[in-house]
Amino acid sequence: MRHHSFNRRSFLQAAGTAGAAALLGPDLLRAQTTPLLTRRIPSSSEELPLVGLGSWGVFNVGDDPVGRAGCTAVLRSFFAAGGRLIDSSPMYGSSQQVIGHALAELGMPSRLFAADKVWISPGAKGREQIEASRRFWRVPRFDLLQVHNLLAWEEHLPALFAMKAAGQLRYVGITTSHGRRHGDIEQLMRDHPLDFVQVTYNIEDREIEQRILPLAADRGIAVIINRPFQRGDLLRRFAGKPLPPWAADLDCSGWPQFLLKFIVSHPAVTCAIPATSRVDHLVEDLGAARGRLPDAAQRRRMLDYVRTL
Repeated sequence: MRHHSFNRRSFLQAAGTAGAAALLGPDLLRAQTTPLLTRRIPSSSEELPLVGLGSWGVFNVGDDPVGRAGCTAVLRSFFAAGGRLIDSSPMYGSSQQVIGHALAELGMPSRLFAADKVWISPGAKGREQIEASRRFWRVPRFDLLQVHNLLAWEEHLPALFAMKAAGQLRYVGITTSHGRRHGDIEQLMRDHPLDFVQVTYNIEDREIEQRILPLAADRGIAVIINRPFQRGDLLRRFAGKPLPPWAADLDCSGWPQFLLKFIVSHPAVTCAIPATSRVDHLVEDLGAARGRLPDAAQRRRMLDYVRTL
C-alpha cells in the first residue's frame, strides 16, 4: 500500500534541506548503491534495467515550479539508482517538456535511454513532430521511437527505419495500450524487423502470454510493458490486503514489487515502465529490479494467491 504521509510541497521543502535520501531513509540509500537487474535487447545485446520510468499523466505538470521540481527529484533518484529507460509521447501533454527541463537540471545524464513515440496523422507530419519532441527532450537523438497505438503506421514505420539506417535513431518499435490491436501488433511483428514492441501486461491482463510474448522471443524483439498497475487500479484493489508470507522469499516488501516482479520475471519481457512523480513510489518500483525473481512455479503461486483476494 502506498501511504501519503506528507504532501508534495512538504516533501520538496524537506528534500531541499535534508536531501531525498535522508528523508526516505535506508531504502533510498540502498537503491542508489545496489545494481538493478537487467535484460538484453535482443537486436543489439545492450542491457536495460528491468524497470524503467513511464511519464503518462504524472509528468504533465506544465510550468508549475513545484510539479517540475518533483519530477526532477524523481529523475535524480532514478538515475542515481541506475535507471535508464524513460518513456514519453506527444500524447502526454507537457510531459516531454518537463522531462527535458529535468534532464537539463541534472546535466543530461549519460545513462539515459530516451524512448518516445510518433503520434500524428497524416504520417507526412511525423518527422516534424519527432523533431519537436527531440527539442522538448533536449537530446541530440532518441534511442527508441515507437509508432504510438499504430496510428498511421504504414507511413511512420518506413520513416523510422530510414532514420535508423541514417544513424538518427537507434531502435524502432510499435505500441498499443488497447487489447483489440493485438492482432495487428502480431502481424507487424511478423512482417517487419522491429527492435521493440510495447504492450499492456500485468497479473490480471495476461492475453499477450498466448501469442505476443512467445512471438517476441522467437523474433528477437524486446518487450516494454505499459500499465503494469492498470493505471493504479491494482494497487487500490490490493491496498490493505496482506502479502503472502512467502513474498519475502522473492524479496518483495510491498504490492508494487510483488506485481512488478510477476511481470519482469517473464523471460520475454525486457522492461516495465510504471509511471510516478513521487520519489518514494519510485524507490518501491525499482525494488522489483533487485533481489530474487520468481520462477515459473512461483509465478503460478502468485497468480493463485491473487485469485483468492
